[in-house]
Amino acid sequence: MSDMQCEVPGYNPPSEQVKAILEKHKTVAIVGLSPKAERDSHKVGKYLQAHGYRIVPVNPGQKEILGEKSYPNLEAIPFAVDIVDIFRKPEAIPPIVDKAVEIGAKVVWMQLGIAHNQAAEKAREAGLEVVMSKCIKIEHMNLSK
Repeated sequence: MSDMQCEVPGYNPPSEQVKAILEKHKTVAIVGLSPKAERDSHKVGKYLQAHGYRIVPVNPGQKEILGEKSYPNLEAIPFAVDIVDIFRKPEAIPPIVDKAVEIGAKVVWMQLGIAHNQAAEKAREAGLEVVMSKCIKIEHMNLSK
C-alpha cells in the first residue's frame, strides 16, 4: 500500500469547459497506456481512436500500442500534444506534469481516482487546463449525448 493518500480534486472545470477541451484538443498522449486489452487505459485509448482522436502511447516498455508508435516519455514525442492523459500512481504525477508543461501541452488529465492538487496548481500556473479524477472516455460519452 502506498503512503500517498488519494487526494480529492481541489478544483475541476465545469462540464462546459470539459466539453470545450474535448472538442478543441484532438492529440492525446496517454501516459501508462497498457498493451493489454482488459486494462482501462487500453479501453480508453481504443475509444478515443474510434472517436477521431490521435492517441500517442507513452510506455517505455512497448514499441507500439493500438497501432501507434509508443514513446518512452513525453519529451521523446517529436510533435505537439494537446492533452496529457495520465494513468499512473499519484506519486508519479508531479514529474509527468512538469514534462507536460515543458513540452507545451494544453491540458493535463488525471484519470478517474487520480488527483494531485499540488501538481495541478503548478500546471494551472503554467497556463494549462487541468482535469482530475475523471475518465476522459466517460466524459466524452456523457458530453456526446
